[in-house]
Amino acid sequence: MKSKSASTNGTRTLTPEEIARRADVKIPPLLLPKPASVFADRALRLRQQAAGHAMRDYLMLLAVICEAQHELLQNHPQVPLPDDEQVAAARENSTPLLATGQWQRDPAWRAQLQLLLAQVLEKLPADSPARDGIQRVRDLPVETLEQQAERLLAGITLGLDMATAPLIAAGLQLYWTHLAAATAVSNPGAWHIPFEPNRCPCCGSLPAVSITRIRGKLEGQRYLVCSLCSSQWHFMRVKCTHCSSLESIRFRSLQPIEQQELGDKRAVIEAETCDKCQHYLKTMHMDLDPQIEPMADDLASLTLDLLTSDAGYIRYGNNLLLLFGENQPQVEEA
Repeated sequence: MKSKSASTNGTRTLTPEEIARRADVKIPPLLLPKPASVFADRALRLRQQAAGHAMRDYLMLLAVICEAQHELLQNHPQVPLPDDEQVAAARENSTPLLATGQWQRDPAWRAQLQLLLAQVLEKLPADSPARDGIQRVRDLPVETLEQQAERLLAGITLGLDMATAPLIAAGLQLYWTHLAAATAVSNPGAWHIPFEPNRCPCCGSLPAVSITRIRGKLEGQRYLVCSLCSSQWHFMRVKCTHCSSLESIRFRSLQPIEQQELGDKRAVIEAETCDKCQHYLKTMHMDLDPQIEPMADDLASLTLDLLTSDAGYIRYGNNLLLLFGENQPQVEEA
């Protein structure tokens, strides 16, 4: 695994003219999920990444799940959205409007989860080993399902069924993605964005990864990607997402030997590590691969997580579609 310091991360230095031009550009602090594409893009990328991958079967299962999420999101039933009083309270307290710890989940999320799982079962082969786990979630009593959802949203692994957690997470993602997108339509001015929060300003969840974007005013800007509602929010580059340190930042990546010999050429996906707090988060560069889909590419690059963890770093953030029993951040702030 290749490691390099932040000072040699391969980022092109801007010219004075470019800096001057960008000084007048207002960078969007928040990019909300697009219902027409968020899960469809994820499913397509999962299928692409599954080809020849050691996790092919699991990535293909997730692709089927994401396709069901996409279909259900297009005709999601109406659910309560934040009212003016809730918007005002979130703004006054500087808390996420759809914070998972405070927002009362509508029972519709469970009904949508059942529809999602039924669609997945219809598409899976009769001998698929995933069928038993899916049926197990479908048969859960309401109280047990809600308890599992609470643990999942809080990052508590004690008592959480790790095997079925991604299935429940898929239902929660569907519900919260709808909440974020629908609120943006019903009340565009509802969002209050603190300066560079390290948790989602919409729902308070951990980021899955960060990406540096391309095109127009977003060119070269870094955004963190929510693991739950898929919202993206602006965050400074070469800054620890866990402790906000600007020092001791290094980038680790997996590259073929011939690429390493080129010097400081960036990899498409890097682990941004912090030697101050010993945490890391992946960052993905769309200028090197415009087809990046954060969740899918995160799953397909699990080897980078394993090697970075072996080097002594703890991941800040998670991907709800693949959870581990260790090193899961809890609900307290960093």
